[in-house]
Amino acid sequence: MCYDISFQVNIKELADYFPDLIFDGQLNMSFEGIHIIGHAYGEHPIIYRNRDDQTLHCMPMEWGCIPFYVKDEKQFLRQRASMLNARSERVLQDEKSYWFKIRNRRCLIPVSGIYEHRAIQGWKKKVPYFIKLKEQPVFFIPGLYSVVELPDTSTGEMIKRFTYTLITRNANPVMEMIHNDGDNKGRMPLFLPLDLAKEYLEDNLPDERYKEILNFEMPSEEMEYWPVFTIRSAKARPDDKLKNDYWEWEKLPALGEMNPG
Repeated sequence: MCYDISFQVNIKELADYFPDLIFDGQLNMSFEGIHIIGHAYGEHPIIYRNRDDQTLHCMPMEWGCIPFYVKDEKQFLRQRASMLNARSERVLQDEKSYWFKIRNRRCLIPVSGIYEHRAIQGWKKKVPYFIKLKEQPVFFIPGLYSVVELPDTSTGEMIKRFTYTLITRNANPVMEMIHNDGDNKGRMPLFLPLDLAKEYLEDNLPDERYKEILNFEMPSEEMEYWPVFTIRSAKARPDDKLKNDYWEWEKLPALGEMNPG
């Protein structure tokens, strides 16, 4: 699955991709995050079609869906980690899932890239990789968003909360070699080319076309990827470079090989 993303551009640059995009007033226009961790449940600029005016808006939403029926956020907290990602196969096919219930609340998550970890036989720690698209400095991962009203913990006032999940699919050949371990191995975010990302947000998207978009597999040759220094640690990189810059791991085997050397 995917719990680590990166966003390294000025939010206003999203208008280069969506010229009529409306930026909501509460959005922090200076938002930037070289490493955004899903389990922090923080806010991210999300693009969606506003149901009141039917136009595209960008507003901050929290990563990790809280279902609209939740009344006690504390009781739901342990389950929230399972709501960071949604399997594409369940959105239209699993009528008992929450993703089916909110299937028409479609949104896009703008990113500069993602991080994923690769297991090496005999190594205690996994090796993180940074993955991006070659031709697009910003690209858009499809997601679903949820709206829930919960009481403010300090005032008791009911607050409307917008939360989202990121959609994943079966990995392409490169991502299968990188995400090669764990309960969710062989998965990747649903990377879409710009034309499909725009179509994903169209109003009244037919189910058959919706399904085709969810089944899209980004070709491996359209992606760039390289190993980076440990990202889930308070320890700074010894070379003082950015988290997503290349890091040379000694005796790192080529992709597809498990044993060093």
